Amino acid sequence: MRVTRSGTDTSDKDGAGVRGEPERTGSATAALVSAVLGFFVITLDVSGVNVALPAMGDDLGGSLSGLQWVADSYTLMFAALMLSAGAFSDTVGARRAYGWGLAVFTLASLACGVAPTLGELTAARVVQGGAAAVMVPSSLALIRQAFPDPDARARGIALWTVGGAVAIAAGPVLGGLLTTDWTWRAVFWLNVPAGLAGFLTLIRAARSPRHPAVFDLPGQLTAVLALAALTFAVIEGGHQGLSATVLAAAAVAVSAGAAFVAVEARRRAPMLPLELFRQRGVSVPVVAGFACNAAFYGGVFVLSLFFQEQRGQSAFSAGLMFVPMAVVTAHFNYFSPRAVSRYGPRKVVVAGLLTGVLGCGALAAVDTGTPPWVTAVLMIPLGIGGALAMPALTTLMLDSVATERAGTAAALLNTSRQTGGALSIAVFGALLAGDFAPGMRESLLLAACLLVANALGAAALLPRR
Repeated sequence: MRVTRSGTDTSDKDGAGVRGEPERTGSATAALVSAVLGFFVITLDVSGVNVALPAMGDDLGGSLSGLQWVADSYTLMFAALMLSAGAFSDTVGARRAYGWGLAVFTLASLACGVAPTLGELTAARVVQGGAAAVMVPSSLALIRQAFPDPDARARGIALWTVGGAVAIAAGPVLGGLLTTDWTWRAVFWLNVPAGLAGFLTLIRAARSPRHPAVFDLPGQLTAVLALAALTFAVIEGGHQGLSATVLAAAAVAVSAGAAFVAVEARRRAPMLPLELFRQRGVSVPVVAGFACNAAFYGGVFVLSLFFQEQRGQSAFSAGLMFVPMAVVTAHFNYFSPRAVSRYGPRKVVVAGLLTGVLGCGALAAVDTGTPPWVTAVLMIPLGIGGALAMPALTTLMLDSVATERAGTAAALLNTSRQTGGALSIAVFGALLAGDFAPGMRESLLLAACLLVANALGAAALLPRR
């Protein structure tokens, strides 16, 4: 089975045997276990690190903007490299690409755990994010290669998704427990044994075929430059104001963004075909996915700081606050596809976005006098909203494009989501830089407004079925 960038099969053979024959159970299971382990640690590094940020600041003496960079440097590279990671995986083979990504991610995690300064920690997080971008498409390609049978493949992808859901639920608790009882550095050290376990299982996976793919270097460089400059301008603008440095960064972001559009419009094989945006089934999920992640990850960032810096809770106690939301979110991730099948994606997307609005609006009223259990309950609608909307948006987007562009569409959606998370942390952190309580309220209300606008847009632009 040939795994292309789009994830389609273009030959009858793969590393696991001939189509129609049973795959080698041992190698298929090894590929699945390794892929799930990789996706688990990638997701854990988002949810677990947020809870440990205050401890990092206390230990390394970082400012709020420095802590924002610790969170955003990972997400930024994850988002910026996602679009071309599929082509890299096709070119070198899924198993080789995944192995390289896992190796770099594990070593970068070790570097994060021993970083003596906030700057070196941020640099290691950049490397982590780049490795994570390579691991996501190659891990899915491994699963497709290992399971030629569509039903078995669907079960494998479902288990891969569960790995991410478990990481979202366990991340704040593990991050808080390790930070409270040991050190924040252990949050990164935890990735090392997981990475080694992933390698031991990957060795038993079948070899992957290589398929030359076009790598869009100009598009990739302009995309990274635009996102990095925009994030810098937002983060530093909140702390420096409209300084010459901030204005220069904003100008670079605009120029690089324009250059990216120009490059993609002229290339014969662009990293991102711009005509995709002419389809409502693509443009709506891209914008709504941005809003969902902005609200969710921005909210988690703000609340993690609120619990520890304003309420005086320990990192472990703060992590426990996220458990009810995470557990309910995992349940609704499974419910959403059934709801889409019954009601269509439009109703489910709008319902999810509006549920997120209720969560953000309710959390905007929380202060230090609100009982902890009330705050934990009010966080649940925020999680439900994303859990309802994102599977529906993913289904809508993949159903709206030709099969050969499914990989590109999936990468585009993930890029948009990660960018939303990165920019929300930048914007919300800037709002928190003054008085924390008003900044927190403004952040959550801004997230609510963003979700409302997307709910109205989805209701108006998407077909009823």
